[in-house]
Amino acid sequence: MQPSTSVSGPADPSGLADLYRDLHAHPELAFQETRTAAIVAGRLRALGYETFTGVGGTGVVGVLRNGEGPTALLRADMDALPVRERTGLPYASTAHGTDPDGNSVPLMHACGHDMHVACLLGAAAALSGDLSGWQGTALLVFQPAEETGRGAQAMIDDGLFERFGRPAVVLGQHVSPLPAGVVGLRPGPAFAASDSLSVVLHGRGGHGSRPETTVDPVVMAAATVMRLQGIVSREVAASSTAVVTVGALHAGSRGNIVADRAELSLSVRTFDRPVRDRVLAAVDRIVQAEAAASGAPRDPEITVTESFPAVVNDPDACAFTEQALTAALGLVVDPGPVTGSEDVGVLAQAAGAPCVYWLLGGADPAAFGDAKDLAAIEAVVLGLPNNHSPHYAPVVEPTLTAGVGALTAAARAWMPAPS
Repeated sequence: MQPSTSVSGPADPSGLADLYRDLHAHPELAFQETRTAAIVAGRLRALGYETFTGVGGTGVVGVLRNGEGPTALLRADMDALPVRERTGLPYASTAHGTDPDGNSVPLMHACGHDMHVACLLGAAAALSGDLSGWQGTALLVFQPAEETGRGAQAMIDDGLFERFGRPAVVLGQHVSPLPAGVVGLRPGPAFAASDSLSVVLHGRGGHGSRPETTVDPVVMAAATVMRLQGIVSREVAASSTAVVTVGALHAGSRGNIVADRAELSLSVRTFDRPVRDRVLAAVDRIVQAEAAASGAPRDPEITVTESFPAVVNDPDACAFTEQALTAALGLVVDPGPVTGSEDVGVLAQAAGAPCVYWLLGGADPAAFGDAKDLAAIEAVVLGLPNNHSPHYAPVVEPTLTAGVGALTAAARAWMPAPS
């Protein structure tokens, strides 16, 4: 689309909290973020940004040129999850949507992408409202489909950098159960690579009263699940990090019927390529072996459904950005490697730019009492609802103010005004 440069006055920054609550109450699945994208585009146009919609499907790009200088890319993801919200909040989601398989599913912003969008729109307002404080080009990317690991690549394939230029840095943040007002920044491998696998185990169905005439895929699946737990504990060195999770297992319809198939959904998280290769090879070996041991009539089917690399933060860029984040928020900690995954690194790799991606605290600071050091903070975090939980929701303030401040400070550091 052609950009729109019409200006109807800046958005009211005080309306961000209401915007966040509205976004939270109206979540949308990956590549279905049409309502969110329309809200984002409207706000960007009102702030004077050249605004492009439909980038990579439902993505939105805002460009604000403010003289000669570097380009800083600031990214927020927009999609939600098929989770039934149980927070009890007055603005909790009751929405439903249709997943890629045609199923009606409850929807929730259980990972905080609504907060990411609100914070980036707040930073957009701060940057457009103080053009004397920075110089260069602010490239704001509102990305679809992070949860499926396909949104960043979709925008790249749609000419993101050819159309809007290559940035000097890729900046972004992910809300987490750290105390609001705290930033977690890890140089080097910061977020894990993610591989999602679908496994179909084939049995031979029959009557539950005569299991000897069947090959029971439920027993096969149970043995497979238990054997998979040994990969991390027995095949990955203690000095390395890996996670293997079986998040779903589906088989059968009634207690007196032996099904003819079982389906498993796996999530694998790693940081190093050799560890990743070893873990995936072990999954394949175990699935094949358990099927053979059970006398399966057909080989199992193993399909990679999602895959994206680790997020590697550039150490020098992190050190530079940390100064701005510390000045803006006061407390920046190293959270260690995060086993959650993100596709923001795909943007940085494609642009050939350093990545600086941090955790934004979103938990009520009162919950942490006198906890000051990272170990004490982490002990409290373990007892709080985490991302992807039906009970997870960041406290609106001071999370929103901190998130806007972090993005704005980082952007200004990379696009400084002439001294």
